[in-house]
Amino acid sequence: MTLTGNWSYPTALKFGAGRIAELAEACVGAGIKNPLLVTDRGLAGLPITAQALDILDAAGLGRAMFSEVDPNPNEKNLAAGLEVYRAGGHDGVIAFGGGSGLDLGKMVAFMSGQTRPVWEFEDIGDWWTRADPAGIARIIAVPTTAGTGSEVGRASVITNSETHVKKIIFHPKVLPSVVICDPELTVGMPKAITAGTGMDAFAHCLEAYCSPHYHPMSQGIALEGMRLVNTYLPRAYDDGGDLEARAHMMSAAAMGAVAFQKGLGAIHALSHPIGAVYNTHHGTTNAVVMPAVLAFNRPAVAERLERAAAYLGIAGGFDGFCAHVLDLRARLGIPEKLSQMGVGSDRIDELTAMALEDPSVGGNPVAMTPENTKALFQAVI
Repeated sequence: MTLTGNWSYPTALKFGAGRIAELAEACVGAGIKNPLLVTDRGLAGLPITAQALDILDAAGLGRAMFSEVDPNPNEKNLAAGLEVYRAGGHDGVIAFGGGSGLDLGKMVAFMSGQTRPVWEFEDIGDWWTRADPAGIARIIAVPTTAGTGSEVGRASVITNSETHVKKIIFHPKVLPSVVICDPELTVGMPKAITAGTGMDAFAHCLEAYCSPHYHPMSQGIALEGMRLVNTYLPRAYDDGGDLEARAHMMSAAAMGAVAFQKGLGAIHALSHPIGAVYNTHHGTTNAVVMPAVLAFNRPAVAERLERAAAYLGIAGGFDGFCAHVLDLRARLGIPEKLSQMGVGSDRIDELTAMALEDPSVGGNPVAMTPENTKALFQAVI
């Protein structure tokens, strides 16, 4: 079976090995004549980025790049990116990379024609209607990891550098016009990033599947996304050049982001403040807290996860599913506790307050309170 296709779910996806070659064509189709490629510092000097810039250059689209992007991008990165965007007279953004490059690239395009501060567009009620839609530049998204799924999302996560709080900035037009999913771009990912980003995709699917909100389309997507990660993440981890595994993981990442329209939960409510305060890798943090959250949510999700376990070919119902997550985590070299990632127990009260304000709280199947959230942090640190 050839793993290639043209999809529109929820936007135009050009999926398949080697399809980075269509980057210039995608820009022209979106009406972008002078793109700014936004990526992170780690990717800036790698061959895959040079390849993308060469493709643009050969088509007369220049090779402009901005890469001053932190692992948890903040408003200072955004201001610097906007300065480069405006100074270069750019008319669109290529968001290139993992979650940080994708999220910041989307925000540079979004904020390029706005006059209000970015925080006034947080995903609260109808705040997105404050934005001038004519001031949002076109976006082409090119993921180079298989985790966040930000390439098919209408929002970005931006950290406030002063308060260390992660904020979700939303607008329908932040959805990229075209996505190029080329699994060859993920071949060079280090094992730890393959594991962390892959478990991020799994967390998105798992939390969407367990969310109590009604969205049967997301429910089905989340279930198959979990199966893909469970089957293909170990293969991608063992052999970075396994293109079949890499392709299925790219699909699972996009599926997770589509599925979590249904909601996220305590895994993300815990990991967002931890990442903002301690600058930990988001997907790896999700993987560390996942078993404790599964146990916490057991009364509400046991029956549902029994069905998921059966579909994934995992014996033992809910307990078998939880044991399998522990085994998968160990196989991928994920730490058992957050203390192994530099997280201390001295700021638990602060983290608890931040978690309870996180938008993901509302999608958790068991109500989160100051008491049980603090206990969860104590369990995972």
